Amino acid sequence: MGVALLNLVETALRVAKQALGNRAGKPDSGGLAREAHIVAHCIRKEEGHSYAELVDRLSLMPDVCDRLGISSDAPPDPTTFYHSFDRYKMYIWRALLRVSAQQHPQSGHVALDSTFFERSHSSQYYCQRRGQTIKTVKATTLTDTESLAVLDVHCCIGREHDTKAGPRVVRRNADDLRAVAADNGFQDWYSEYEIAALDVEYLVHYRGSTPKAAANNVLIRAKGYTQRWMSETSYSTVKRTQDSALRSQFWYRQFREIILSF
Repeated sequence: MGVALLNLVETALRVAKQALGNRAGKPDSGGLAREAHIVAHCIRKEEGHSYAELVDRLSLMPDVCDRLGISSDAPPDPTTFYHSFDRYKMYIWRALLRVSAQQHPQSGHVALDSTFFERSHSSQYYCQRRGQTIKTVKATTLTDTESLAVLDVHCCIGREHDTKAGPRVVRRNADDLRAVAADNGFQDWYSEYEIAALDVEYLVHYRGSTPKAAANNVLIRAKGYTQRWMSETSYSTVKRTQDSALRSQFWYRQFREIILSF
């Protein structure tokens, strides 16, 4: 267990430095290095700890503290890590996800799909107080069909249609994509035109049973559409090894928690 955790720390530290770029290191005001905060959140998510439990565990792991620049005799207050989860903007967590995905082979062929995470577990009182009845967060992802690495995630609480969320995720990653496979929930003429304009092949099933739709579906299956199920495998892996229920109380923290899980 200790060796596996040290491997996690070393890998997360390297990836965090790459994601932060020239922002890595200690801030001008002093304190922990920015990448140390990110690694601490990776440990917290992997082990399923609360912020108070995270600090307790870190104080018992001198090797981990040495790598993160934390004094095991005087560890930071739990609120330090709590506020850093807010302080680091969404683009930093997306960069962390992107750099971690680049540690695996990239085929350029991706599966576009959506899944849901339960949010009522931790914020039921918040939802009732605000008069909200939304109990899930929708996550639209791009999954590499060769490595099963999730390249990008778009989160929303409202029921944004797949044809709106899908092109947005593809657009952010178009330079690295060759083909995108998606089910017919992502199919409309505007999405097809927009993704084709990005020079990305869009493999999506047509609705209906007309000869034209049937011929198109046979053609895209021959081009690799059947690899779309890879996204379901990545969802299953994340939800079994992490948790399908979100622990954060506020929606913007839940978005970051989903990206950190992937």
